[in-house]
Amino acid sequence: MKFFDRESDIELLREIRGRSLMNAQFTVLTGRRRIGKTALVRKAYEDEPFLYLFVERKSEKELCEVFQEEIERFFGEPLLGRAEKFSQLFEILMKKSRQRAFTLVIDEFQEFLKVNKSVFSSIQKYWDLNKDGAKINLVVMGSVNTLMRRIFFSYHASLYGRATSSMTLRPFRVSVLKEILEEYSPGYSNEDLLALWTFTGGVAKYVELLIDGGAYNRDAMIDLMVRDGSPFVTEGRLMLAEEFAREYSNYFSILSAIARGRTCRNEIEQAVGKNVGGYLSRLEDDYGIIAKKLPLFAKDKAKASRYMLDDNFLIFWFRFIFKYGYLMEIGEFEKLREIVRRDYEAFSGFALERYFRQLFIESKNWTRIGSWWDRKGENEIDLIAENELDGTCAVCEVKREKSRIDLDVLKRKFAVFTKSSGKWKRAKPQFLALSLEDM
Repeated sequence: MKFFDRESDIELLREIRGRSLMNAQFTVLTGRRRIGKTALVRKAYEDEPFLYLFVERKSEKELCEVFQEEIERFFGEPLLGRAEKFSQLFEILMKKSRQRAFTLVIDEFQEFLKVNKSVFSSIQKYWDLNKDGAKINLVVMGSVNTLMRRIFFSYHASLYGRATSSMTLRPFRVSVLKEILEEYSPGYSNEDLLALWTFTGGVAKYVELLIDGGAYNRDAMIDLMVRDGSPFVTEGRLMLAEEFAREYSNYFSILSAIARGRTCRNEIEQAVGKNVGGYLSRLEDDYGIIAKKLPLFAKDKAKASRYMLDDNFLIFWFRFIFKYGYLMEIGEFEKLREIVRRDYEAFSGFALERYFRQLFIESKNWTRIGSWWDRKGENEIDLIAENELDGTCAVCEVKREKSRIDLDVLKRKFAVFTKSSGKWKRAKPQFLALSLEDM
């Protein structure tokens, strides 16, 4: 698949490189696994050579051997002696940047925690000693959210305050998914678009795997994703096992329950059989994998809250791959594909709600976007959007088939909402029935 989107990110990275000619720049680029960080940097700096170092889990001596070869190749000259510590190489690079401007990219930077934790204090030392007068554009990338936060944004961390810029790479926007399908499958249907959104959530690598595999519609996507040897099968565990370390089984059980629709704390605790308060807090605050959702203008926040997975692929992975792992253990991939197809309409219906929410966000027409439900679960509004500047609001019901939406029922729900919240009693909302045909 060719490169799509990221124009503003590319522009920013190039601006930072330009600034490094006057003052040393230290950029931290984060984003979930497979989001396209490395591809972005390669695209941004394709117009001139840059030094790229990938941190693997090796001994520091072995890693330095590989790095030294890359450095010597980049500069076209041998270094004096053989470095066994990364601190030695980093000091050399900082000193070289006083004579020659260059870009240094260090990928999977958080892996230094496994190689040698003292690397971070060494980088701090030689950065502080040499940055004045240096012309280096240092970009470090990491995909393990917790570890990157600990390294750079924890107050007592060695590298706290050293970054001159920080960037977080996000999934493709809905408009980009449309552009990709138009490029590779002209005349695509809204069902095809919904499937691409449902399974990938716009994560670049997942989109690329499907497009390069010729999977442009729902059935082709399911066939490619759910089969022996598919990278999608192992992706969820590879992505999260390191984040959660030894407690991953507890976290996986909680995420699986949420993916199956157990969104209230008491429902999650019933599903996993233990108190989950601390786990939920860490999943939300430290890992950023779930989000606590509240109905608009909720008064009793504790009782009204719901926990949601915000990552489409992880919802799919926990809902089907993790749950039915026993089928794959005996090679019954066809049966699992049948299960996915059987449950797809209901599953994609929830994804459609997230799709329209994202569409409203991308439109930039609203100042507040959310949902609403009452404590008893008798009344629920899928999507409410307000523009506080012009006083307009939209109240939306979302279903795959428009024929299943009754706007009179939606209006009654809105009346309950205004009564219980005490808000928007004089509003003149636009009531919308949103379905596949509106994508």
